[in-house]
Amino acid sequence: MVNCCGLITVKNEPVPLKSIAVGVSVQGHVATVSSTLQYENQEQSPLEAIFVFPLPGEAAVCRFSAKIGQTEVVAKVQEKQKAQEQYDDALSSGQQAFLLEESDESPDVFKLSVGSLPPGEKASVSLDYVTELDVQADDGLRLCLPAVLNPRYQPQDSGSGGSAQVSSVPAGSVPYSLSLSARVSSPHPISRVESNCPLDPLNYLNTEKTQATVSLAAGHQFDRDVELLLYYQDTHQPTAIVEAAQASAKPGSLMGDPVVMLSLYPEFPKDVMSSMTSHGEFLFVVDRSGSMECPMHLGSGSQDRIGSARDTLLLLLKSLPMGCYFNIISFGSSYESFFSKSVEYSQKTMDEALQKVKGMRADLGGTEILQPLKHIYSQPCLPDQPRQLFLFTDGEVGNTKEVLDLVKTNASSHRCFSFGIGEGASTALISGVAKKAGGHAQFITGQDRMQPKVMQSLRFALQPAVVDISVKWNVPKGVSVTPLSPPIRVVFQGQRALLYAQLTGEVRALPSTVMNVNIV
Repeated sequence: MVNCCGLITVKNEPVPLKSIAVGVSVQGHVATVSSTLQYENQEQSPLEAIFVFPLPGEAAVCRFSAKIGQTEVVAKVQEKQKAQEQYDDALSSGQQAFLLEESDESPDVFKLSVGSLPPGEKASVSLDYVTELDVQADDGLRLCLPAVLNPRYQPQDSGSGGSAQVSSVPAGSVPYSLSLSARVSSPHPISRVESNCPLDPLNYLNTEKTQATVSLAAGHQFDRDVELLLYYQDTHQPTAIVEAAQASAKPGSLMGDPVVMLSLYPEFPKDVMSSMTSHGEFLFVVDRSGSMECPMHLGSGSQDRIGSARDTLLLLLKSLPMGCYFNIISFGSSYESFFSKSVEYSQKTMDEALQKVKGMRADLGGTEILQPLKHIYSQPCLPDQPRQLFLFTDGEVGNTKEVLDLVKTNASSHRCFSFGIGEGASTALISGVAKKAGGHAQFITGQDRMQPKVMQSLRFALQPAVVDISVKWNVPKGVSVTPLSPPIRVVFQGQRALLYAQLTGEVRALPSTVMNVNIV
């Protein structure tokens, strides 16, 4: 496993990274993040360098450029093998070359091969990506800039050895600073912006308070994840934002037509929400691999990840409804169950489980999550007891795609709620599991806000299912709508859904929408 700072040579030697500047543009529930990295070759000879970017799992990289001296190179999207061949050819001929690629197994890891950097030369690398913002239990929208990229464990039978070949960006020895400025625009007034890092005061740009700017306080050391929480007024009102077509693009193409983003964050009637279910089979799947012994984040007195997982699980166990069924499965290189099969939840079984949970340690080796999941999926579900999985992990696996494929295959009978434990938890795995299985993802990075996040997920699991969701677009004559999003499978009270659609024709007014749902 490579354990160096973000920018390294092919010999695993660090290259001085001088600074990172980040600009964020938020439109409603979506953010565009532009990062510029300044670094320098202080050696006496050219070097080939690599930088590893941790990105949100659902992010889409939309621009990449690199500038050395007066020469700027703007990247083009190509098939992976072809791009690698062109990069190798450029290096062999002594030319400067840059290659940005996504990890085959974890889409939240991007690797930048910077190529030949002359001695004493400075370089600037810019990367833009777009990502949706997650809704928190208190209705805030969360944007996270990951400073930490945890090592990813590769199962022994995967053919790649014991650890995935992903460079690590440890937070302990970061020699550079971060500057960050954000511009926020929303159809509804902006109430406030909070962060786990010091911020300058929020600056409103209009009297309606629908536009504002905020910046990270000067001199911030990028030694931990930076989290921004955005709060809007009238959060449950539907909103729509239209992005205009590019004038240079051909009409009828995706870039040549307007695109609308519809945000749905509904409140359901009180009589519906009062009919919370008191039955179900709850399976808690807990990561006890060695990495769970690491601290949640840098700083004095930081709790270890397994301790946070224990606290989260204890809170859930004490909150289950009487009469349901439950079991706890812990895993590492192997897995084990508290009970041979799911047991009915009672005072006796709860007390027994609580004592066992308090004794859990991070002592089961590597993070091999596939086998316990396969075991769970092979067990028949209990009649009239919908099965709900609660997964607790730091996500340090190297076979994310294989895990997500398995979860998706069994999504019709197993809904999954996931908890990413600690800073640097894999967004690709944590968010991906919940999305594939119709559940909800939460990220626990400290004691603050843990309880509302945990209780929100449990409320989601106990809610009546909202299914058969259909959306009808009422458009003017001469305008057609092409949905760009997959159908909405499930919506919870307190969960946001985003729909994207392409508008074709003479678009002069925004179409209206009607959403029909069936609650069972």
